[in-house]
Amino acid sequence: MYLPRELISQLYLHLLRTNHTLSPPVLLLVALEPDALCACRILTALLKRDYIQHKIQPIAGYGDLTRAGEELVRPMRTMDGGNGGVVICLGVGGMVDLEHELGLEVDENGEGGFGGVEIWLMDSRRPWNLTNAFGSPLFPDPQTGELVRAQPGLDQGRISQAYKPGRGGVVVFDDGDIEEELAAERAAYCSLEEMPELGDVDDAMDGAESEMEDDPPISGQAPKKRKSWGMDEDDSDDDEDGPPRQKRRSNSSSPIPSSPDHAERPARRGLLTHRLGGSSDFSRSDSPRSRSSSPVVPKEKSTLVLRRELIKLHAKHNKTIEEYYTLGASYSEPVSSIVYSLASELGREDNDLLWLAIVGVSSLELYGRTQNGVSLSPLSTAGGSSGWNGDRGERVRSIFRDEVRRLNPIDLKDIARETSLGDSGGVIPTHARSPTDMSIRLSPEPRFLLIRHWSLYDSMLHSPYLSARLHIWSDAGRRRLHKLLAKMGVSLTQCKQNYTHMDMELKRGLRERLLKFAPVYGLDGLVPPPSQQTKDGWGFVRCWGWKACLSAIDAGVVLGAILEVGDATSFKQTSEFESQDRGRNGASQTNGHDEVVEASDTAQQHISARFWTAYDAISSVDLLVSHITTAQHLHRAILRTGTSLIEKKQIRHLRAFRMAVVKEGPDVQLFTHPGALIKLALWVAEAIGELNGVKGRRKGGELVVAGLDEARGLYVVVGLGSGGGIGPTKDQEKKKEDKRKAKASKKEAKELEKERKRQARIDRNLAAGLDEDEIEDDTEDEEEDDESDLSDDEDGPEAEERKRRGYGRNRFGLAFNEVVNETRARVKIDSFEHCVVEVKKEDLSGFLESLSMKAVVG
Repeated sequence: MYLPRELISQLYLHLLRTNHTLSPPVLLLVALEPDALCACRILTALLKRDYIQHKIQPIAGYGDLTRAGEELVRPMRTMDGGNGGVVICLGVGGMVDLEHELGLEVDENGEGGFGGVEIWLMDSRRPWNLTNAFGSPLFPDPQTGELVRAQPGLDQGRISQAYKPGRGGVVVFDDGDIEEELAAERAAYCSLEEMPELGDVDDAMDGAESEMEDDPPISGQAPKKRKSWGMDEDDSDDDEDGPPRQKRRSNSSSPIPSSPDHAERPARRGLLTHRLGGSSDFSRSDSPRSRSSSPVVPKEKSTLVLRRELIKLHAKHNKTIEEYYTLGASYSEPVSSIVYSLASELGREDNDLLWLAIVGVSSLELYGRTQNGVSLSPLSTAGGSSGWNGDRGERVRSIFRDEVRRLNPIDLKDIARETSLGDSGGVIPTHARSPTDMSIRLSPEPRFLLIRHWSLYDSMLHSPYLSARLHIWSDAGRRRLHKLLAKMGVSLTQCKQNYTHMDMELKRGLRERLLKFAPVYGLDGLVPPPSQQTKDGWGFVRCWGWKACLSAIDAGVVLGAILEVGDATSFKQTSEFESQDRGRNGASQTNGHDEVVEASDTAQQHISARFWTAYDAISSVDLLVSHITTAQHLHRAILRTGTSLIEKKQIRHLRAFRMAVVKEGPDVQLFTHPGALIKLALWVAEAIGELNGVKGRRKGGELVVAGLDEARGLYVVVGLGSGGGIGPTKDQEKKKEDKRKAKASKKEAKELEKERKRQARIDRNLAAGLDEDEIEDDTEDEEEDDESDLSDDEDGPEAEERKRRGYGRNRFGLAFNEVVNETRARVKIDSFEHCVVEVKKEDLSGFLESLSMKAVVG
């Protein structure tokens, strides 16, 4: 089921009306990422204001999700002694069947189910698992007691105003994608859910055929044995229940396709929508007998024709769903933005919630989450901060800028001052206006890293955007940086001290100088373009009195570092524990299982500790500022490791992608976390793009980076897309349109020729004195024409739209699954980022070799 955007507050208002002191607490399952953390903070603020009890559970991957289902969700069911309740998934499980993952399915005996547990799903990852979006749970019919799916207020998975919450099920919060883009997938899924299994159709067909064989025809002639669908001439005398038919049934009896990242679920059985005969809807209006003078009953379609139509319709809908699942990974609206929309609908928005939403949205840029999956942003040179979802992402940021102006009005004297200063007035704020100033402001943020908390030199040096374009890993690149600073009139002495302590005149003129000299070095997008009115591309900054002043990007960088590294002390302790644990496992084999369990529990404790530290840091500026050094430590390691990979020429070019392996150096343990490894991969991809002229604009920039985790004896592998956000050219579009028109005219000509031949055959048979029952149907021609229709549909406008949607997307997740199915590589896919896997150390070479033969970008 899915909740349309315009009804986003409906479920929350029902929860508010029905909540009381004895109600079960709301369970929040939160992914370990800044966007989900910020969304969790917004949602818990709403729940606290309404006095609704809740508890939070961090979820690191699918293993944690399954354990949460066993230990937390299933005990909430009414049949297990619970009282039902609400489970909210933030950034968790959008690409898998949550009903299956949480163990809430109905078994063959009709037992199990949701038991009053309602799951709210908010996730920015795509593709959706269509069972979550359009499926509806089974409920006993109050009259018959049978399990049915029909519910009031539910139309093909879409929730309306008449829907009554509280009965259970998975509810997807739609950000607009489902309503606007998944109409074909919705129709296909719902049609398949209503269809019977093809095996049941075969049984019904056999019974119908046997009855037809027993009854003599009206003409009195001996009945002809009807051949089964797909049988050859040589097999016409074989038993219809023989091996060929059994094989045919097993191949065609496929349920609704599940997500490729999840195992097949039991088939959903429904009602047969077309009767196997006796329906006037299938009668022939142009039969020969209908033209004769004798009145006859119109001939009905035979069971064989009906079965063929059902099989073709089944295959067509299956193909639509499979094509959606194979489009590749992408990202839509961030979870924090959706939850802020909920707060806005409820009239609860304020500066604190707005800041959380801004930080969550800004954090997507740090992890390369774009409309093409995890990859370089195709808008990386458009000015200002890189866009996470093209025009749609810029619209969200534009809405946030309007919200900032509405909730943080500027004094008239400040507006007049900024207008008089022009471009030089775009000073980066570093302090509050007063000791009580807690406002959010717009700021012309350059693409420097932690500039308020570092020196200007270090901030520029560690910026992925600037370091890639200046080739900062080489001595020549460092000289280019020094030359740029010299042209701007900034001495090395000035730029190597803390930015807040720099000369005030230099800080005031920094943006104007960057606008003047940055294009000389190909740094067109280093600072936002001059636009005093709309301030497009400007970032967001918030101050906490005299305590601190941070930009939204800075806050996202620090939160990510806490989740990926922790603090320096805890990271060292974790490394020491893993080394000791590895030594114990090597020395003793008697208690191996206990030690593995102990290591797993300790790792889980570290993950939970990092989560709660980041959770507290979002609302505690002191704690957030204290972890700035952690973020600096991580990005120094990224610069060192990336420079080492390039200087030592350790980046190999395979058939389908480039590859780099991090297995030595002082920072190798840092990159065993998927988030840190993705940041390293983005840094390397930016550098490769500049070295090879790819610039992340088209195919050719795919990259695989593997980080060695010696403690566990495996590699963490991440696949990065090219960021090819540019679709086919105008010439290619014109050729495709001409091809489509030619196929349409060819199809029309075939239809006319088919009708002419059919009429000639009918006239010839009637002239020979044959009755209608003796006139053979043109089944073979119909089959060929239907197959031609299907092939034409594949190249039609809908298919072209599907191809356009999947152009340039990251398909590493699909490729990983293909390699696992084809090889014996020991691979673990547990991360919600499906382009991240864990491969055993000994199997990495074979895994990469097989992966290089796959299509990794759509």
